[in-house]
Amino acid sequence: MSAPTHVLVVDDEEDLCVLIGMRLEHHGYAVTTEGTARGALELLTRELFDVVILDLRLEDADGMQVLQRIRELDSDLPVVILTAHGSIEAAVEATQLGAYGFLTKPFHDHELLQTLEHAQEGLQLRRQLARFRRMVGETAEGDCLTGTSDAIQQVRSLIARIAPSEVSVLVTGESGTGKELAARSVHALSPRRGRRFVALNCAALPPELLESELFGHVRGAFTSAHRDKKGLLEVAEGGTLFLDEVADAPLSVQAKLLRVLQERRYTPLGATSERDCDVRIVAATNRDLEEAVTAGRFREDLYFRLHVVPVRMPALRERREDIPPLADLFLNRAAQRDGVGRARLDADAVRLLCRHPWPGNVRELANMMTGAALLAHDGRVGPKEIAAVLPELRADAAVEPPPAPDAPPTDDVVRDASRAMTGSSALPSMRDAREAFDRAYLEECLRRCRGNVTAAARLSGRNRTDFHDLLRRHDIDANAYRE
Repeated sequence: MSAPTHVLVVDDEEDLCVLIGMRLEHHGYAVTTEGTARGALELLTRELFDVVILDLRLEDADGMQVLQRIRELDSDLPVVILTAHGSIEAAVEATQLGAYGFLTKPFHDHELLQTLEHAQEGLQLRRQLARFRRMVGETAEGDCLTGTSDAIQQVRSLIARIAPSEVSVLVTGESGTGKELAARSVHALSPRRGRRFVALNCAALPPELLESELFGHVRGAFTSAHRDKKGLLEVAEGGTLFLDEVADAPLSVQAKLLRVLQERRYTPLGATSERDCDVRIVAATNRDLEEAVTAGRFREDLYFRLHVVPVRMPALRERREDIPPLADLFLNRAAQRDGVGRARLDADAVRLLCRHPWPGNVRELANMMTGAALLAHDGRVGPKEIAAVLPELRADAAVEPPPAPDAPPTDDVVRDASRAMTGSSALPSMRDAREAFDRAYLEECLRRCRGNVTAAARLSGRNRTDFHDLLRRHDIDANAYRE
């Protein structure tokens, strides 16, 4: 049984939120309501929704700006605009910004339901297309390089610059960091994207079989060669050939690869004449190739041919702010693939994940979240589910970053903010009280981390981009807290 369509209703009229919620739940939808833009955007970073119903007039933000932010968070998420201030100009602007539909208050149930139904159908088609692309080996650049950290943004920027060219690319990084996905991204953004992407793991085959797989052979080349066989160079003609773990290729194969890169020609096993080839080579390794060259295990001339543009994939521990969105992505994939209910991570689980060293990198996180999705209870993944899949992740083993010498205890921060809010005879509004506490909390995070925004974001359990947004909103300069 599939999970019900989850709708987020964003409107500052509480009665209307209740009314929409009752009507949609009556028709089988799961509904979450939120009265502020800030609260809605926070929900969208933590939970999965199928459709958003957004009012254009909110107390704390302009609906068009909120629409833009939602599109940045998830470009596929359908957003239906609901407003009492309908106009042709507003409808055109909302559509240009990516809104799926535009309804004017007062609305008719059938109009809203029909719009939601069509929006959900479109979303399902896009998801099915994404699954199909994964099945045939195509991976969208934005899908495989998820994250907002400086490290992954630099990788995306570098790939975008080099992909349109024909230069060879060497992708380095630890196991599990996504080297093949980076190679697929190079292919997807290149003029060769309409042709095949072929991958070969050089460490998975013995030398004789590797040479036959790569260059092919003719009948009679060896005892079991009863017929001609195409090599992967021929299969990938016009496209991209990805050589994973290239450091493990034997020297005899390395010599032939060098000729492919230099002359665009090769000779199948047992053949008497060379063949032309038109492929782009992208290689990857988790080893130090310079050390391998020094040790005589890797040809220096081949190293320089491959090392035209190196792309280093960062370890997951170097991009911890990307752990929450990656974990959510893998939970969503597990739900779609395994037919289990969609789940979300609670704040304690996120903090626990961010403290783990992740020696297996993104691959380890993906496997762990698949297990956690199967154990999720009532759509929630907490520390208990995380520890059940990966026992070394224990909430009680977590150690907070050491505070700066002059940093007061967290309780003092709460108390000071409370005194600031209630020290006068006039009680502030809840919004003002919340703003005062948020500012005090952000300043304390920066103080403890000595102005390091990445560390402060990790301490607060937020990703770096959201933390920066909060600093800008409260006009806080992180540099003022650096030593």
